[in-house]
Amino acid sequence: MHAIIVSAQGGPEVLEYVERPDPAPGDGEVVVDVAAGGVNFIDIYHRSGAYPLSLPSPIGSEGAGVVSAVGPGVREVAVGDTVAWAGVLGSYADKAVVPADRLVPVPDGVPAEVAAATMLQGMTAHYLTHSTYAVKEGDQVLVHAGAGGMGLLLIQLAKLRGAKVYSTVSTPEKEKLARAAGADEVLSYEDFGDELRGRVHVVYDGVGKTTFDGGLKALRPRGLMALYGAASGPVPPIDPQALNRAGSLFLTRPTLVDYVAEREELLWRAADLFGWISSGQLRITVSHRYPLAEAGRAHEDLAARRTTGKLLLIP
Repeated sequence: MHAIIVSAQGGPEVLEYVERPDPAPGDGEVVVDVAAGGVNFIDIYHRSGAYPLSLPSPIGSEGAGVVSAVGPGVREVAVGDTVAWAGVLGSYADKAVVPADRLVPVPDGVPAEVAAATMLQGMTAHYLTHSTYAVKEGDQVLVHAGAGGMGLLLIQLAKLRGAKVYSTVSTPEKEKLARAAGADEVLSYEDFGDELRGRVHVVYDGVGKTTFDGGLKALRPRGLMALYGAASGPVPPIDPQALNRAGSLFLTRPTLVDYVAEREELLWRAADLFGWISSGQLRITVSHRYPLAEAGRAHEDLAARRTTGKLLLIP
């Protein structure tokens, strides 16, 4: 099999395309023939060292494919099942070893590539809109980077829950994508904070450093800032008194692992997403597909914000 590994942390050039023996599953593990692996900002953080890894390390946290072998004690899935996962390193590969209790079944009618594109970002959008801040009918919501993979999902899920959605984008082309996903108003990054001052119930911010202060301005008293990423860099330390002065605001830095810690919660979120996809209520936009060997190019394109929607690696 072939896989991408990281032996030293740094830029896209440290991603190595290597040949490895085919893996065998251990107790409670499954080998999956990978149909597609998702490319996400967390992969860039792992590669660069922002989120340190024990090196050398596999990389890639999300994928889907067909079970080819099961280890002792596995009851959740069987050989031949189409499955998907998120939060398990090693998805940039022809074959991945995944704990069986981290796999979710992919229903008929949802292609494996779509499932791979859904898991990490889709479940993140689900917990943000259903749990971190449970969006209600009539809420006003701000979604940053509305044409990106996460932005398109957050807009759609917030609209399904009855919100009015504002979004920020950087180009006219990206504005069209955000509006097509359901955004009611699309704003520039330069002045969104002043335009929305004191109006929104929740800000979903995966951009970080460059949007954080404006997001606080946009929140109404007792509003919530859900800072789920840092595409523009980490947010500097903040004095909690700033939240007081801005209207008793809430600030959280959530992560997916804590919202799918129990298998029942993992299955609930995945079943909702796949159900909406099957019914046509949720559209997954895969904008770029790269051969596995070109993982470095995928990272470059994502980091440079040259892409919209979801990026996939195809073994």
